[in-house]
Amino acid sequence: MAAEGRRGLGLLFVISALLAGAAAVWLYDHYTGFADAPLPGIEQGQTLRVERGDSFVRVLARLREAGIDTGHDLEWRLLARQLGADARIQVGEYALDPATTPRGLLEQMRDGKVVSYRFTIVEGWNIRELRAGLARATPLVQTIGELDDAALMAALDRPGVHPEGRFLPETYVYTRGDTDVALLRRANRALEQALQSAWEARAPDLPLEDADQALVLASIIEKETGIASERAQIGGVFTRRLRAGMRLQTDPTVIYGLGSTYDGNIRRADLLADTPYNTYTRDGLPPTPIAMAGVEAIRAATNPADGDTLYFVAVGDGSGRHVFSRTLDEHNAAVREYVRRYREQFAPR
Repeated sequence: MAAEGRRGLGLLFVISALLAGAAAVWLYDHYTGFADAPLPGIEQGQTLRVERGDSFVRVLARLREAGIDTGHDLEWRLLARQLGADARIQVGEYALDPATTPRGLLEQMRDGKVVSYRFTIVEGWNIRELRAGLARATPLVQTIGELDDAALMAALDRPGVHPEGRFLPETYVYTRGDTDVALLRRANRALEQALQSAWEARAPDLPLEDADQALVLASIIEKETGIASERAQIGGVFTRRLRAGMRLQTDPTVIYGLGSTYDGNIRRADLLADTPYNTYTRDGLPPTPIAMAGVEAIRAATNPADGDTLYFVAVGDGSGRHVFSRTLDEHNAAVREYVRRYREQFAPR
């Protein structure tokens, strides 16, 4: 071959190599740009669901159905393989927000970083309020709406147990597809663990027969005060009254016994109306808790504060605090002061 021909072929080879290199650089830049660029067209709060049995092809189809048309299918498959996500995508619901990139989304699905939701059982709720709260929780799967209390506790493997007070006030995290009964099972288990722990660490010589009675007392403490520093003091008052054989005479138990007939006002006739929960007419503790008691209230019931007070009444200044008294005379004076403050606050002007 002539020298000119060899030079021509060599030049053609060089040009072809340069073009191939340029094409490779362009393809690599395009690929990395696809992998790390935010996905267009995503709205805040949008999610992607991966169902059991979905292949990567089906997941990619769901992405397209969600309006994500960026990237060639081959690019998605190559990126998934590179990240080890092609055969490891986990079932669940995944967040899509305007900053989501293909790489970030595939890593989320590979690692199972699903969207989580929160449900809070509020301290002092009763079982009716807990049921109503669960019914409003979205997207929690609703299964207990038609169950009465006995059937509910049977579904939780706690047959024969009254549901009141049996769920620990706390915030519980769940994911789409979880059921209300599964959440309640966790809350019941948390309550049992907290109660057992507090009972094992209880003060000596409590006038309580068992941990269940401690839970009943804790529920009363929970309803009597929202002031954390007062819980142990109120626990002390009730403990001393139980030791002395005095009736607890606590309004929240009366209110609980009135049930749906309670209209927001407690009257003298209500205090005299005998129910199993009326601690003005009956000795000792009521038969069940009257609310969901938090950990601090349970501790106040099992480790009450020392002292000699036997009475308490609200200060009446809007703070929620109480005045504690040793004698009935002191208590009556505190009650008169409460009434005076109340009348000043609500008297017509």
